[in-house]
Amino acid sequence: MKIAIIGCTHAGTAAAINSAKLYKNAEITVYERNDNISFLSCGIALHVEGVVKDPQGLFYSSPKQLSSLGINTKMRHNVKKVNFKEKKLLIENLETGEIFENEYDKLIITTGSWPIMPDIEGINMDNILLSKNFYHAQNIISKIENVKKVVVVGAGYIGVELVEAFRKQGKNVTLIDIEDRILSKYLDKEFTDIAEEALKENGVKLALGEKVVKFEGENNKVKKVITTKSEHEADLVILSIGFKPNTDLFKNKLKMLDNGAIIVDEYMRASEKDVYAAGDCCAVYYNPLKEYEYIPLATNAIRMGTIAAYNLKEKRLKHLGTQGTSGIKIYGNNIAATGLTETVAKSKGIDVESILITENHRPEFMPTFENLKFKVVYEKKNGIILGAQIISKADLTQSINTMSVIIQNKMKMEELAFVDFFFQPHFNKPWNFLNIAGLEYINKK
Repeated sequence: MKIAIIGCTHAGTAAAINSAKLYKNAEITVYERNDNISFLSCGIALHVEGVVKDPQGLFYSSPKQLSSLGINTKMRHNVKKVNFKEKKLLIENLETGEIFENEYDKLIITTGSWPIMPDIEGINMDNILLSKNFYHAQNIISKIENVKKVVVVGAGYIGVELVEAFRKQGKNVTLIDIEDRILSKYLDKEFTDIAEEALKENGVKLALGEKVVKFEGENNKVKKVITTKSEHEADLVILSIGFKPNTDLFKNKLKMLDNGAIIVDEYMRASEKDVYAAGDCCAVYYNPLKEYEYIPLATNAIRMGTIAAYNLKEKRLKHLGTQGTSGIKIYGNNIAATGLTETVAKSKGIDVESILITENHRPEFMPTFENLKFKVVYEKKNGIILGAQIISKADLTQSINTMSVIIQNKMKMEELAFVDFFFQPHFNKPWNFLNIAGLEYINKK
């Protein structure tokens, strides 16, 4: 069996390693444009801040490791064309310029995503950077020492983490977003208010509800970011507006969402025979909405790449769908979320209600304890849980993994009240705060 894998970040690495373990006699070939694999872009802010000194620690695999498993690892190779009917690939060696063909029996597409680059005047000037891969990280590091004023465009997870890292490097930082709240896709206002206040208290200038319309500069170096409401001086601009699937190669050839995300079934099979896809190039089945959505996350990618490998010969593993579970730390505030926020649910016409509790995380007789805020979003008609969010100085984020499982299993609020959780004063109270949310729902009714 000849297995070809196009792209090798998270999903591709998982697919390659598992294929090598499962199919000892298979001929496995990986084609990757870059000269590295498996870079954890979520660690870029930690690298910028100086927490991670050696960027090599942000790689969890390497071309050498894949080669040691018997995988034919073609780095700096670009797949230019795919013929699904004849099962052929047209490939360019980016080092030599050689163009050649190769055949496959099974194809796994793991081409990932790329940062959104809007059509804005001046966007190609020097010192307007992206934050996605290893080379972006090195570019940011090389430039940050010589600048004073940094503007980050996009208040999602990457943007928010970067502004904190830049402030800790002593830079003047402005965070711009077209939405009127940071992290608006992941958290409701009760939580973003706290996070925004933490950023402002630490010297981050928030420019929310502003759309960037132009970059101005001198000698091709950016000096100002012009928005619909204001002007912001900048020596360095980081664009973190979001990501799009890197799937132009397969346009009009595979079934996709409107944004180009490849639609796969629960076995990671795409719409062409013997073609599988996984990771950020794909749509995922989003359980709270019961439909396909584009949710680029490394956790989704690793699971999907693994499942694709297992199903190459027979249907062995099913993808369970996702809740889009995620977390972030903002100036000591530990934050996590899963599923739908109340804001997003209502924007989609879903009739939801919520329970919001404020509680101390362990008994008050303990020497120290921290406040927590926990919210559960549920369907009004039946109490089925659709989402949850938490924030606290104590690290209680693992509770959101629990809530992800609860959403996965379509549990109801009244069941949440009596789920079995342990009690130990070092960690929690006799009534776990997840239980308390369920009890408040019962009392509310």
